[in-house]
Amino acid sequence: MTFVLGLTGGIASGKSTVSEYFLEKKIPVIDADKIAKEVVEPRTPGLSKVISHFGTSILQNNGELDRKKLGTIIFNNEAERMALNEIVHGEIEQRIDQLVDELKRESLSLIVMDIPLLYEVDYQEKCDEVMTVFVSHQTQMTRLMKRDNLSEEEATERIKSQMPLIDKALLSDVIIDNEASIENTRLQVDRWLSIFEQTR
Repeated sequence: MTFVLGLTGGIASGKSTVSEYFLEKKIPVIDADKIAKEVVEPRTPGLSKVISHFGTSILQNNGELDRKKLGTIIFNNEAERMALNEIVHGEIEQRIDQLVDELKRESLSLIVMDIPLLYEVDYQEKCDEVMTVFVSHQTQMTRLMKRDNLSEEEATERIKSQMPLIDKALLSDVIIDNEASIENTRLQVDRWLSIFEQTR
């Protein structure tokens, strides 16, 4: 029986660090962000739906989605962000379910679903456990401002656009504290994997 671990976190919380570590361990990771990009590539039904709602101004000259322009719209407008999520969610969910089914047929012991909006779209129902990568609000702000070269106001808006990280942590089965070093974070993942392997 394949165990499905949901992996989530907040913007700049370090979820990608944990996701990449699972991949290093040869554990399959289904990356919702990657799928979200694939379903709005040129000539896809997903992109057609996005254009129908937001108009052609969110396209680059080559017909690809201008993510920066769209990002500016949705980060400053909750209604538009919800509209975008609704448009692409069905496409993403269908692809994730397909990949999970394919991996389960390989009789793998563990697969990871890396989904930033896991709780927002109720994907916890499809997971055996949920792991949240957690940092304090101040650390999240500092890392986001540095990583994306944002002002304090811009960083605050982006963090506010997501479900509070503390709420995700309280709902999850496993919390990975990413306040310290990468080595410390990896050690916590190793500890979870060790317990997982012992209980299989």
